[in-house]
Amino acid sequence: MPNPFANRSLSLSGPAPDIAPVVPADGADLPAFAVALYVETGGTLAVVTVAGESRTIAVGDFSLLPVGIRRVDATGTTASGIHALIHG
Repeated sequence: MPNPFANRSLSLSGPAPDIAPVVPADGADLPAFAVALYVETGGTLAVVTVAGESRTIAVGDFSLLPVGIRRVDATGTTASGIHALIHG
């Protein structure tokens, strides 16, 4: 099967080429910045954005949060089933 992404430039407005589970950890950045987060079970997310701002937000079940994220802190996060959409 041919790869439809092989000859395309990656775009922040297009689909992310990969997704990875997130284990919230205080003070530890994600291995790769996320272009968005997907959350299976809602609650609160304590995050640090790519702009360096700490934010705590409430999200519902099966939420997609289209914000650049560098960290998901354990303290203050009650949501679970968190996945990072990774751009490369």
